[in-house]
Amino acid sequence: VQLQASGGGLVQAGGSLRLSCVASGRPFTSYAMGWFRQAPGKEREFVARISASGNIRNYADSVKGRFAISRDNAKNTVYLQMNSLESEDTAVYYCAEGTNYYDLATKPDYWGQGTQVTVSS
Repeated sequence: VQLQASGGGLVQAGGSLRLSCVASGRPFTSYAMGWFRQAPGKEREFVARISASGNIRNYADSVKGRFAISRDNAKNTVYLQMNSLESEDTAVYYCAEGTNYYDLATKPDYWGQGTQVTVSS
């Protein structure tokens, strides 16, 4: 399985970014997808997840109302739309794939490489 994340960059506080993650190696439509992040000096934390069908979504409290996860099963791609960005959102963002939607927040099966998001205040 390969998960290729992209879309990170430098943005001013209040701005927006959209991250993308293209998956390959096993049937995309069978697996839940998620996003995590790791800020300097901190542990990796859960950000958002979406079920295989796309019907169920869940967010960390810190991003609820600002971030939106979605997926395009025809393109094997999961997205993270990030709005109203804050300096506290600065981190390396990772996509992840899991067999079980409910376990994904703690036990993903696969990780992608990270993409850096830097929010300047």
